Amino acid sequence: MAQEESTSLLVDLAQDYYLNHLNLGDISKKYNISRYKISKYLSEAVDKKIVTINISSPFSRSHDLENKLNSIFPNPNFYVLKNTEDIAHENDRFYSFAAKYLQDLIDGKKIIGLTWGDTIYHVIDSFQSTAKDNMVFTQFIGENGKHNSLAGTMRMVQKVATRYNGKYLTIDAPLYIMNKDVRRLLALEPAIQPTLATAQQLDLIFTSVGTVDSINSIDSWHDSKKVLFPNVNSDSIAALVYGRPINKDGKLLIDESNDKVFGISFKKVLHVPSRVAIVNDKFKSSALKAALLGNYFTDVILNEPTANKILAEL
Repeated sequence: MAQEESTSLLVDLAQDYYLNHLNLGDISKKYNISRYKISKYLSEAVDKKIVTINISSPFSRSHDLENKLNSIFPNPNFYVLKNTEDIAHENDRFYSFAAKYLQDLIDGKKIIGLTWGDTIYHVIDSFQSTAKDNMVFTQFIGENGKHNSLAGTMRMVQKVATRYNGKYLTIDAPLYIMNKDVRRLLALEPAIQPTLATAQQLDLIFTSVGTVDSINSIDSWHDSKKVLFPNVNSDSIAALVYGRPINKDGKLLIDESNDKVFGISFKKVLHVPSRVAIVNDKFKSSALKAALLGNYFTDVILNEPTANKILAEL
């Protein structure tokens, strides 16, 4: 077959298959060519660039920003959602993007811990339902005190367990307990001890990054900051990770003897193999930067504006 005729046939076959959506049987009858040969011709059309295939995803990642962040913070895996012009659905896109990659990270894990917050709530809302009845979702630290919020941890572990048809465990106690003896004895209560024992074996945690505003938004915590974080100037708190304050360089501002958080120890948290942070608020860029400097996460899911702001601040 002459070169021109060969190219013309490849174009005709490709147009009928890809643009006119004829199946192989219809094309075989039209050109009196076997299906096997049509498949070969279509592959040849791709090889010769007669057919080029572009896949446009609403969840495209910004690999350039991921590489820039990795050059500064080499330990975490970064997943950065690339911007589009669809500003009206920006948050929904991010929640779906975060849900996709978080579910990939969760896959194969058995004991998953989580915290609270609107972002976490909406990400769970975007999860695809799947049956994993051997999976357990659990709190690993106490409640944040927003008992009237749907985004409190107790409600969240139940919500995510429903998505996986799994089990859930809760801690019916506040995030901060001042008295050391009360913390110790409460951990032995039959209603709480099984949750804490399970949380000691966490495979993965997913959370966000807190700020001092999250403390100030709850009256009981706001009025007790000096007791919650003894010898800590609240102006020096750049972020809260797993309920604990850190400064702008990522340094933990309290030691173990002054840690008022009720739950598994901070040291134990940092031994969890996968610790995922999800942030889509550029106003939390400074808080996330501090947490990255402290190396508190293994995976970070964020949007392009937040990534750009972190890089600009550096």
